[in-house]
Amino acid sequence: GIKFVMDVVVNHSSDEHEWFKQSRSSRDNPYRNYYHWWPAERGKPNYRWSYFDENGDAWRYDSLTDAYYLHYFSRKQPDLNWENPKVRQEVYDIMKFWAEKGVDGFRLDAFQFASKDTTFPALPEGYQHNIQNIIKYYGMGPHLHDYLKEMNQEVLSQYDVFAVSEGAGSTLQDAHDLVDADRHELQMAYHFEGVGLVHSPDGCKLSDLKDVFTRWDSSFAQDGWQSIFLANHDNARMVDRFGNSSPEFREASSKMLNTFILSMRGTPYCYYGDELGMENIGFGRIEDYKDIAAINGYKKVAHEGGGLEAYMQSLKFLSRDNGRTPMQWDGSANAGFTSGKPWLAVNPDYPTLNVAKQEANPNSCLNYFRKMVKLRKDNLVLVYGEYQIVQREHPQIYAYTRKLDNEKMLVLLNFSSQDATITLPESDTSGAVLINNYETVEKDGGTLSLKPYQAVIFSVQ
Repeated sequence: GIKFVMDVVVNHSSDEHEWFKQSRSSRDNPYRNYYHWWPAERGKPNYRWSYFDENGDAWRYDSLTDAYYLHYFSRKQPDLNWENPKVRQEVYDIMKFWAEKGVDGFRLDAFQFASKDTTFPALPEGYQHNIQNIIKYYGMGPHLHDYLKEMNQEVLSQYDVFAVSEGAGSTLQDAHDLVDADRHELQMAYHFEGVGLVHSPDGCKLSDLKDVFTRWDSSFAQDGWQSIFLANHDNARMVDRFGNSSPEFREASSKMLNTFILSMRGTPYCYYGDELGMENIGFGRIEDYKDIAAINGYKKVAHEGGGLEAYMQSLKFLSRDNGRTPMQWDGSANAGFTSGKPWLAVNPDYPTLNVAKQEANPNSCLNYFRKMVKLRKDNLVLVYGEYQIVQREHPQIYAYTRKLDNEKMLVLLNFSSQDATITLPESDTSGAVLINNYETVEKDGGTLSLKPYQAVIFSVQ
């Protein structure tokens, strides 16, 4: 059956939450210490960067009590003070409430930022803002593992649930410290090294993609368990970033990418719409965007007198709103998503790209996705089998084997828009073709020719 995993956002709350309303009402309010406050008489606090503040400053002055509050994200998302045991107990009680209701797990959003050095020392001279420094100075704080062990003891170990946490920028060791069984913390973590490879329409080097996923698989081969994904709510669409959304190749590359996600060792996370091959919307006006990062970026470029046309063009590929448009169920109004006004406009391609149309087409992205899911569920080798990369230096094809006991499979993925050939021992490709996103695969002895974005899995005898 379907399992239900709940998103738990507890690094911060809304500024409209009753806790924060109480906290900012007076300095002696019982909820004051639920958040990080810095009294103005101590001077302006040392600079901290904010993901979504218009000015990039994580400290926001509040005149009501003449103090600054901390927000690593939007100024409407004040950070909770996890140093306060009352805050921690509040969170555990919330998790217990839902565990009692029968949820199967929790996803901890942005939890790598929960623990902070509450003295907020000055950043070193010459500090540069990058992903490494975000983790060094903002994430994986001094008491993070204490909090997670306590959470495990209070909640996770008491129910039949699992927990997965974001770990943006985390190293291999950081990830193991979060998920290894003897740590008694989490069961799984996301790393963003793979999904973070693409920064432009040029995509990424296939060699880099191979290196990232091979390195992480190798590290987790014996201990721990990892997540496999190429898309989430903080990125544009998978097919635009890692595949090819042109009419000629959208379907083939979507199928190929889903073959990759569902044939790797680890738990696959498939973002809604990617099973259809949903693509970027690319709004033409800033007024159409809801993404606070896009809007703040526009204001910054305008303030600095930069090229707004070029910036708007970049949003068509980069904005997170590309991956947040309504699910495309059918060809009716608003793609069948709602009879009301959706938060974001529906992608105008929905009359031809939707669930109803793909349900009726046995060769659609959706039905291919289902076949690939079934192949994985029916063959534990694709879940637990040893991963071994093949011909790592091949410039177009990502090839690897999965092996469990006496069962072995060969996965061949052409990540390019050109035909690609690969020569392998003939015995590796003489077995049954288990799945193929084209009708045939061209073979001449041990040499195979893959069509653009072709994905094939062989049973190896």
